[in-house]
Amino acid sequence: MWFNAFTTLRTLNDAEWKAALAQVREITLPPGAAIFQCGDPCRNYLFVVSGSVTVTSLSHEGREVVLYRVGSGQTCTLTTACLLGETDYPAQGIAEGEVRAAVMPRDVFNRLLADSVGFRRFVFAQIGDRMAGLMRRVQELAFERTHVRLARKLLEGRDGDDTVHATHAQLAVELGTVREVVSRLLKEYERNGWVRLFRGGVHIVDAESLARHQAAM
Repeated sequence: MWFNAFTTLRTLNDAEWKAALAQVREITLPPGAAIFQCGDPCRNYLFVVSGSVTVTSLSHEGREVVLYRVGSGQTCTLTTACLLGETDYPAQGIAEGEVRAAVMPRDVFNRLLADSVGFRRFVFAQIGDRMAGLMRRVQELAFERTHVRLARKLLEGRDGDDTVHATHAQLAVELGTVREVVSRLLKEYERNGWVRLFRGGVHIVDAESLARHQAAM
């Protein structure tokens, strides 16, 4: 069953939860599919069973920034907030790869939240876990220089071959800045001998120097 991806839900056995399960629908979304878009009404509670959903926001200037990701065994905090507040989505959620999910209709969610202590604890535990991550994200965007965030992103996002497969535009979205800033910094890193740029990615040549640069900023 889909709920086996959620440790807490595997142990729920009250009558309210069992009744709600019959109204939950499983869906599969292809890479790049929009699960929700800015301005959409929020009609379902979202459980991500496998894959990853990227939640991004768009500024008035048209600049896109990644807020957070929802992975396997997680729910979308923005969806929860919209359901509780009866508001439309202020951001969009995009499937990074293929995503398997389960959706619970809004009326079922509201009824279950009121009637099932176990489900209520699950919902608020998910919110609590996500809020800590969101606070870290806000601190990064508000107080850390772009140099620091870019160096960290490269070091944390590299594969076994010390390569980051992302375009300058994609890195800019991750960092909450513009492509031109990322391109300028990457070219500076390349001149320093820390990275080698290629089409669609970055190969890290000197990880130690890049890490020192991050720590020193």
